[in-house]
Amino acid sequence: MRTLVTGGAGFIGSHLVDRLLAEGHSVDVVDSLWTGNVSNLSEAQAHADALAFHHIDLRDPTIVGLIVEREPEVILHLAAQADVRVSVARPIFDAEVNILGSLQVFEGARQAGTRKVVVASSGGTIYGDPKPEDLPVSETHPQQPVSPYGVAKKVVDDYLFAYRALHGLDFTALALANVYGPRQDPNGEAGVVAIFAGRLLAGEPCKIFGDGEQTRDFVYVDDVVDAFVRSINGASGMLLNIGTGVETSVNELYRSMANAAAVTVPAEHEPPRPGELARSSLDASLAGDALGWVAGTTLDTGTAAVLDWFRRRG
Repeated sequence: MRTLVTGGAGFIGSHLVDRLLAEGHSVDVVDSLWTGNVSNLSEAQAHADALAFHHIDLRDPTIVGLIVEREPEVILHLAAQADVRVSVARPIFDAEVNILGSLQVFEGARQAGTRKVVVASSGGTIYGDPKPEDLPVSETHPQQPVSPYGVAKKVVDDYLFAYRALHGLDFTALALANVYGPRQDPNGEAGVVAIFAGRLLAGEPCKIFGDGEQTRDFVYVDDVVDAFVRSINGASGMLLNIGTGVETSVNELYRSMANAAAVTVPAEHEPPRPGELARSSLDASLAGDALGWVAGTTLDTGTAAVLDWFRRRG
């Protein structure tokens, strides 16, 4: 099957490209390389006959023509401006990339006769700041995002419903929890697991903002990729949470990773960051029903894999 992956040189996207190629699909990768890196595709190069790379910004109108020319059966849309802080500081830029850029992808899909688009949404932002009693959050929770990034992701999900109704373009939107794993940039957007791993192995102090009791739902990248692949032929017209349903505090995460890295130095605490969610976790039971998907990687196993990847990278 011919597929196209936007953001395919990024952290999650490159793992998805590897999986698609391993399963015998042909893959067109579209990436602006703002945060992605062609080095993430080094393993994919072994399938050079089935892989094509296109250095294009989502905002570039030529992306529509490229999609029409390549005629993918399925588009897996992961490219985004993914930093919430940037969205707050530059909301127009965020909308240009995440809303208008996504619309260009959808227009290309419509004109190319693409069967389906699978989109990376944001379970950590589209639901806003849920009450503790609402955790883990399900897909029926009101969507009240409190950041421009979350608003953009919600709007893109709404456009998917419209394109399906107007043009018959099928979709699945995956509302992702806090994804972590090898290849995540410790200097890029989000990614506290990668940040801790890089600093722990370099013998540098780790910083925790606030008291460290804020929680997140950490889901391993291979499990997320599995959800994307399952969505190619499943969960038509659905928004699905992709997470573990387990809350892990930043303090707990640090203690676990420091122990695995044989570091006994405590983390340094900095003032809390304005607007940071106090708690977050997603109920992914609907993904289990619709896709037969489960998050199979424990946090200890996943963080050990991240630490090992950083060690091997040197």
